[in-house]
Amino acid sequence: MGQGNKTQTWMSEFILLGLSSDWGTQVSLFVLFLAMYSVTIVGNVLILLLIRLDSRLHTPMYFFLSVLSLVDLCYSSSIVPQMLVHLLTAQKSIPFYSCLIQLSASLALAASEFLLLGAMAYDRYVAVCYPLHYTVIMHGGLCLGLAAGCLGAGFTNSLVETVITFRLPLCHNVINHFACETLAVLRLACVDISFNKVMVAISGFLMIMLPFTLVLFSYGRIVAAILHIHSAQGRSKAFGTCASHLIVVSMCFGTAIFTYLGPRSAYSVDGEKMVALFYAVVAPMLNPLIYSLRNKEVMAALSKVLEKFRYKG
Repeated sequence: MGQGNKTQTWMSEFILLGLSSDWGTQVSLFVLFLAMYSVTIVGNVLILLLIRLDSRLHTPMYFFLSVLSLVDLCYSSSIVPQMLVHLLTAQKSIPFYSCLIQLSASLALAASEFLLLGAMAYDRYVAVCYPLHYTVIMHGGLCLGLAAGCLGAGFTNSLVETVITFRLPLCHNVINHFACETLAVLRLACVDISFNKVMVAISGFLMIMLPFTLVLFSYGRIVAAILHIHSAQGRSKAFGTCASHLIVVSMCFGTAIFTYLGPRSAYSVDGEKMVALFYAVVAPMLNPLIYSLRNKEVMAALSKVLEKFRYKG
């Protein structure tokens, strides 16, 4: 299949240009990303196991955290293994249907994560502002419904974006990216993509700005409630229950908003790659570290499990 055929509308495979053409740089990146991906796998699996094994963590907050860890695990795994393989190969090709599946999965999981962070902010809002009614409001059915709604909305959004992206006639098959990403694929189109850009903007508003608005509302109410607590110890305890989530929210939403709402002049293909790397490699690795290192309950559960293994040994 010739890459220069400008009338081609069907591609059996795509060529990914990746992050660098320098062999030494690729090997260095392979070692770095393999280490980070290993930490991601271990950290998120450990979070899932601790929440499953320790009954003290069977609460709405840790239920949402377990769903977030699963989403992070799947999202990173939809991109990083293929990227690692391509870093050590000269021919960085991906079959058409693999590209379609990768784009669809990454879109669905990324959107689900933003929505989950919004749901987790609502959970913290109820916990701080209505502590006496927390277990009644955040009952099992509501938690399951919120988690299912986040995943359902994420996958529905992904289906729509994937369909309108891959229905376009494509001029060539060389993608200037390390993965199949919406904007990178759209640049291959032979026709006007104004409609697709509008749909990307609408998707960004629904999947990023709406949950971000919920986060702002929730934390605005949380701060107001904390300021009404008279004891310094009580304020510290109330803020401590939200600190880990607030760090993750700031990290994820801050990057997304800067990327999609920042000036277009500051946005570039390399910028797209860096943002994609952040969400695929960095964020899934940092999330379990933030939630474990800053959370006494998670650390206590980890100590308990380690003591059991030490005792059995």
